[in-house]
Amino acid sequence: MSRIKSVLEYLEKSADKYPYKIAVADEKTQYTYEELRQNAKKIATYLAQNVSPRSPVAVFGNKSAPMLAVFLGCAYANCFYVPLNPQHPKERRDKILKTLKTPLVLADDDSMRLIGEYGGKTVGFSKCRAEIDENLLEARRMEHIDVDPLYVMFTSGSTGEPKGIAVSHRSVIDFIEEFSELFGFGEEDVIGNQAPFDFDVSVKDIYTALKCGARLEIIPKQKFSFPTYLIDYLCERKVTALIWAVSALCILSSLNAFTYKVPETVRKVLFSGEAMPVNQLNIWKTYFPEAMFVNLYGPTEITCNCTYYILDKGLFEKKVLPIGKAFPNERVILLSEDGREVRGQNDLGEICVSGTALSLGYYGNRGETDKVFLQNPLNDCYLEKIYKTGDLGYYNGEGELCFAGRKDFQIKHMGHRIELNEIESAIQGISGVSQSVCLFDEKEDKIWAFFCGGAENKEIVTQLRKKLPAFMIPQKIVSVPAFPLTENGKIDRKKLKGEYAI
Repeated sequence: MSRIKSVLEYLEKSADKYPYKIAVADEKTQYTYEELRQNAKKIATYLAQNVSPRSPVAVFGNKSAPMLAVFLGCAYANCFYVPLNPQHPKERRDKILKTLKTPLVLADDDSMRLIGEYGGKTVGFSKCRAEIDENLLEARRMEHIDVDPLYVMFTSGSTGEPKGIAVSHRSVIDFIEEFSELFGFGEEDVIGNQAPFDFDVSVKDIYTALKCGARLEIIPKQKFSFPTYLIDYLCERKVTALIWAVSALCILSSLNAFTYKVPETVRKVLFSGEAMPVNQLNIWKTYFPEAMFVNLYGPTEITCNCTYYILDKGLFEKKVLPIGKAFPNERVILLSEDGREVRGQNDLGEICVSGTALSLGYYGNRGETDKVFLQNPLNDCYLEKIYKTGDLGYYNGEGELCFAGRKDFQIKHMGHRIELNEIESAIQGISGVSQSVCLFDEKEDKIWAFFCGGAENKEIVTQLRKKLPAFMIPQKIVSVPAFPLTENGKIDRKKLKGEYAI
C-alpha cells in the first residue's frame, strides 16, 4: 500500500465507505461525505482555473460546513488555505494579506461586506464553483508532493506583526495518524468543534473526523456565552468527543453548568492551550467518571501537539498536571541556556521539539524562522531541525514532563527569579478560586494576581503564605467576574494588562 501523501485521501476513503453519512454540520448546513467531496471538487476546479499551484488562498468567514468545503477545495487545487477571522481588526487582516502578496480571497456571504478596499480579487463562497474538471484536478494532484503546504495560520508575533505558520500535508498526516489511534477515535464519534478555524486546535477536529469517518459538529461561538444552551447543543447533537481549549472547558465547570444537565454521550475530553486548573479538571471528572481525559501540549509551530498525558480514572490528586510524554515520531528534549540537555528531576529547561510534525516555518519571514527553527545543538553529525518553543519544562519524580510556564513569564522580583506560573498554580489550589492569572509590573516591581471565584483576598494571602515564600506573595490581588479571552479561547493577558495599566 502506498503511503498517504495528501489529507484528501482521508476525505476520499471516508466518502467511498460512508457516502451518505453526515460528515460535517453547523446550525444551518450539513454535508454528507459525498456532498463534501463534490462541493470541494467544484471549488477546486474554480481555483485551478484561476490560481497557480502552491499559492495561498485567503478564506474569510466564520467557521461553518461551507468553509470546510473551501479548505478541501484549496487542497484539491494544490493550493493552501489561510483562514481569516471576521472578528479580528481590519488592520491585522490587511497585514496578513500584504504578507501573502495580495492573494485571492474567498469570503462567506456575511463577511463579503467587511473586506472593504482590497487590491486583489474577492469572490463569495457561492460563486467560487465550476463544473468539475477531473482531468484538471488530476493534473494538479500529480504536481502535489506531501511537503507542500496545506494551510498557513497566523498567530500574534512578538514584534507586533502577525506571523504565519506554514504547515504541510505530511506534518498533519504524521500527527493525525498517531492522534486518532492513541485516543481511539472511530466512525462512531461525533466531534464537537469549539475552536475557530484560524486556530490549530480545529485541525485536530477536522482531520480526525475525516480520517475516521466521524461526524464533525461545528458548535456556534455564541453558545459559549450561554452555558445551558451549550449543554443543550451537546446533548441534541449527541457529541462524544471534546477537543477544546482549557478556557472553554472552564466556562462550564466554573459556572456549575452540569447541575443543569450532563451530556451523557461525551466520552473523550482532550484539552490544551493553557494549564488546566486541577479544581476545574476534577469537576469535569466528577460528572464524567468514565470518560477519557487527556492533557495535550504543543504550539502551532509543531502541528497541534507534541506531548500528551492520559489521566487515570478518578479525581486527580496531585498539585501539578503533567504534559506527559512525546507523541510517537516526535522527539521532545529540554535544553539549558547554553545548549546542554537537561535531564535532572525538577531541573528547568526550554522545551524543544524535532520530527516530521515540525512546520515549514513562518511564511515570508525567514528571519523569524531562523530564530527558533535551529540545528539541534546535541547533534553535530547531520541536519536535524528543532523548534525552540520558548516554554519551560521539567521532569517530575515519575519521569513525566511538566510545563513550568513561558520563558517570558519568568521574572526577577526582589532579587529572586520567579515563575509566575508557580504562583498561579498555588492560587488555583485555594478553595473558592476557579482560575487565576499573575502579571508583573516591572516599573513598580509588583506582582499582580487576578482570580475568578468567591474567595476573599485576605484568605488568599493567608493560604499563599503557607505555600510560597514571602517574596512570591502578590502585592495586588484583584477579583474579576471573568477573564478576557482571545479569539482562540486563551486568557488575554495583554488586554488584562491594558485594563489595569500594568
